[in-house]
Amino acid sequence: MRLTKVKTVLSLSLLTAALIVANCAQNSADKPLTKEEMIKRGSYLVNSGSCNDCHSPKKYGPKGPEPDQSILLSGHRANLPVAAIPAGLPDPNGWVVMGNADFTAWAGPWGVSFAANLTPDPNTGIGKWTEDDFVNAMRNGKHMGTGREILPPMPWQMIGQMTDEDLKSMFAYFMSLPAVPNLVPGPIPPQAAPPATAE
Repeated sequence: MRLTKVKTVLSLSLLTAALIVANCAQNSADKPLTKEEMIKRGSYLVNSGSCNDCHSPKKYGPKGPEPDQSILLSGHRANLPVAAIPAGLPDPNGWVVMGNADFTAWAGPWGVSFAANLTPDPNTGIGKWTEDDFVNAMRNGKHMGTGREILPPMPWQMIGQMTDEDLKSMFAYFMSLPAVPNLVPGPIPPQAAPPATAE
């Protein structure tokens, strides 16, 4: 009899604890994030999502290319020349996509694309963008949500499936970065890509 009572009290305690945890989780899900929380979440999403792989210029260290922390997420460097595409590439039956040594320029059947400046510089980055511009760009695959197409290898199709809160958190993080003036070149269509060179 006494053991049954202990089991009942324990079961009720566990049920109560589960309900409290569920209620707290629900309340925290309903509560909007503060600006600081959004920036922290955005930092987590951007860094775990490997945005630096393409959008940050690199320094070469003992382990190879590493994001240059002084110009983080500032895109393809304006003064970095575009190398000629090797003869025979892209080859639909072989190698189709090529990246430069900085991983900020990519060539393929679409031509040449350059990683954008994601810092809040108002003239060369996303400083004039709104939260909605960023969300729409990731949802529609269009620059500022309505402009030119966002080209490969930018995985906007996957990023666009994130929640509004996550996308807005990423934008908050980008806007918290130091503004880096860096005018990234526009995309180069296939017919105007740098001429092929013999190997």
